[in-house]
Amino acid sequence: MAKKYLRVPELIVGFDTETTGLDVASERAISYGFCAYRYGTPEWSEQFYVIPDRPIAPAAERVHGLSVEHIEEKRATHTVLSVQSGLVRAVEILRRYQQQGASIVGANVVRFDLEMLRRSYESVFGKSLSDESFDLSLLSIIDVVEHDLVIEPSREERPRRGLSYLCKYYGVASGGHDALGDARASVEVFIEQVIRNNAGQMPLDLAFSPRVKSPGIELLKP
Repeated sequence: MAKKYLRVPELIVGFDTETTGLDVASERAISYGFCAYRYGTPEWSEQFYVIPDRPIAPAAERVHGLSVEHIEEKRATHTVLSVQSGLVRAVEILRRYQQQGASIVGANVVRFDLEMLRRSYESVFGKSLSDESFDLSLLSIIDVVEHDLVIEPSREERPRRGLSYLCKYYGVASGGHDALGDARASVEVFIEQVIRNNAGQMPLDLAFSPRVKSPGIELLKP
């Protein structure tokens, strides 16, 4: 069950994907974005692209602007993987940060990004992630959409909860439907939500310094 966060974990990892479509049972991720923040400061990020094994829906392409041709063109400047290698890399990153006690932050991340990852892994490799001793349900997840519903349950007050809307509401730069950009935006929205939950009293430079613990926002050790 979602809760209202008054503390920011020491280590949080934004996660987002862009996909061939919206059906988690049959579509594929074509771009993965990860970004790690420690004490509210970015310390690592990675984005890679995937050549899908099925067509990219026109409606999806209109949103993220990625066609197979565009992805192929990125080989000169970005990492472009197969579906299999992309899944393995994504699981490797999530497993590594789970072992470090990180919280995974995203927008609709459980129902969409992680569920598509789970189903795609089963479809591609013919086995579940639990067979690899990796249980997605054990990840510490912070969904900024669910968190916002706890902060303001009224749908009349905030009828829209998508990431783009939340970015605008909390004064965060939009990720622009880019996987890494949206991963970062999710983390920044979460930080602003926590500050809002604490009546906006603490500046970020105090709230997230490992040497200065704010009385308004506490840090969690993994």
